[in-house]
Amino acid sequence: MTTDADVDQDAPRKASKLPLLLGLVLALLGGGGGFFAVQSGMLGGGASSEVEEVEVASGAEDARDVDVSFVPIDPLVISLPGEGGRNFLRFSAQLEVPPAYAAEVEAIKPRIVDVLNGYLRAVEIASLEDPDALVRLRAQMLRRIQVVTGPGRVTDLLIMEFVLS
Repeated sequence: MTTDADVDQDAPRKASKLPLLLGLVLALLGGGGGFFAVQSGMLGGGASSEVEEVEVASGAEDARDVDVSFVPIDPLVISLPGEGGRNFLRFSAQLEVPPAYAAEVEAIKPRIVDVLNGYLRAVEIASLEDPDALVRLRAQMLRRIQVVTGPGRVTDLLIMEFVLS
C-alpha cells in the first residue's frame, strides 16, 4: 500500500484547459465586436469610406467641367554626360493651370524652367532609358513645379516632347 500512495503523490497534476478556452472565447467575442464596430461606422471605416469615395468621384467629375488654361514651357535641350551615343535630351511641356492663375504662372516661368533644367540634368541616363521612367519623372517634375509656383497654381504637367538623341 505504501507504493500506491507514493505513486499518487508523485504524479503531476493535469493542467486545466479552462484558461485556454476562456481566452479563445474572449478573443472571438472581441474580434466580432471590432468587426461590427468598423462595419457599422462607429470606428472610421465601412460606411464612412463609401461616402468619401462618392465625394471623390463627384469631385473628379467637377474638375473635368472646370475651365483650364495651358501655359507652354519653352523647349529645353539638355546635354547628357556619357559615351553611349546619346548626348541630348529634348524636352517640351505645358502646364495645366486654373485660368485665374495663368498670368502668375506665366510670370514665374523662368523659375520653373530653372527647376526643370536642374532636375533633368541630375537624372541618370539609365533611368531615362527605362520604359517606366516617364511616369516617375513626370511626377517628380510636377511636384517641383508645384513647390515653386505655390499650392493650387499648377494642376498637371503635360509632356509634349521627351526625346533622347
